[in-house]
Amino acid sequence: MSQQIETQIDVTLTERNRLSALFRLILIAPMLIYISAFSPIDLMQSEGTSVVIGFIALPVVLCLVVRQIYPSYLLAFNEAFLSLITRADAYLLLLSDEYPSIEENEIVSVTLPPVDAKELNRWLPLIKWLLALPLYVVGIFYAIYAFLLTLIAWLSIIFTGTYPEKCAEGVVRTIAYWNRVLGYAVILVTDEYPSFSL
Repeated sequence: MSQQIETQIDVTLTERNRLSALFRLILIAPMLIYISAFSPIDLMQSEGTSVVIGFIALPVVLCLVVRQIYPSYLLAFNEAFLSLITRADAYLLLLSDEYPSIEENEIVSVTLPPVDAKELNRWLPLIKWLLALPLYVVGIFYAIYAFLLTLIAWLSIIFTGTYPEKCAEGVVRTIAYWNRVLGYAVILVTDEYPSFSL
């Protein structure tokens, strides 16, 4: 059994809402504001990404290195937050017309592997971010690929009301790839290095 995060997204391929797809970037704005509310704001810092990652990963790193435990409340928060982000991604990337719920739903499922901190390497969290650099580089190319597929799907939805199945597969696999990378390097639920393949 793989020790990676599993991501399942049920994509709606036919009878899509053309008007919703046309204005998706505007419609997603409230959800993005809601998600950004979980990250502390530091007005003196220009790089918001490092603040968010520090907020999610730093307590886990400290717990794993100092005490070799993964507190259940941090695990539950990280799983719920990753699931929320995945639901927003699925809506933004046109995989679903249903507005992303702030609670779990049947469309998006993110499952973390069983986490036993005693089985995780105690010192590896200190360098996982460095070991994941090749994954980030490959992930950028996958993100560009998913963006192009989403653009094709957007045009298809606007003109025909359908989402091409091949586009959906590529976008879902890209989201799943990034979730596996985050599970390894940021959320730290596994020591198993993610595959480079979609």
